[in-house]
Amino acid sequence: MIGKLSGIVDSVSEDGVILDVNGVGYLVQCPSSTLSRLSAGAHASLMIEMKVSEDAIRLYGFASAEEREWFRLLQTVQSVGSKVALSVLSTLSPRELQRALALSDKAMIGRTPGVGPKLALRITTELKDKAPAMMMRGDGELHVPVNAPRGPAADAVAALSKLGYSDGQAAEAVARALNDLGETAETGALIREALRGMGR
Repeated sequence: MIGKLSGIVDSVSEDGVILDVNGVGYLVQCPSSTLSRLSAGAHASLMIEMKVSEDAIRLYGFASAEEREWFRLLQTVQSVGSKVALSVLSTLSPRELQRALALSDKAMIGRTPGVGPKLALRITTELKDKAPAMMMRGDGELHVPVNAPRGPAADAVAALSKLGYSDGQAAEAVARALNDLGETAETGALIREALRGMGR
């Protein structure tokens, strides 16, 4: 299996690139967020998801491992294949997708071409509880404030920090969410409540 390709961009099309790796041209389909960073003649490294079917071998390329993980996760939803998953990632950045799922914002996901209201609702419903776990992943270590509470609250603070909120903002929002939901609240519920609170 191919997990990563590095080479020179031979050409860029509407939905993919031909990446020249030591004289071999690989046709790689990519979301527009990745394509926008590529130009012919430039060096590129792409994280690859390889799909083998009876009639074809297809390569999907991403600028980051996180984006590739979201591509995989989206396809765990019924009726979401490679094409729809790429379309979602072309419309929403991983951060926007995380936020939409945490807030159960099906309208935001529904902005994706080819995703109707029913499918947007299914994506939101099926991935809502998986979003916090994805937020906890990343290319680097998450910075959690030293005075952060332990357990789900600490996980929620770390996830909000990864979304771009300062440690102070995240800790304050999670503290308010804990106060509203109670000490037994789980990480996903705390993240959603904290985001709602900061969005008011």
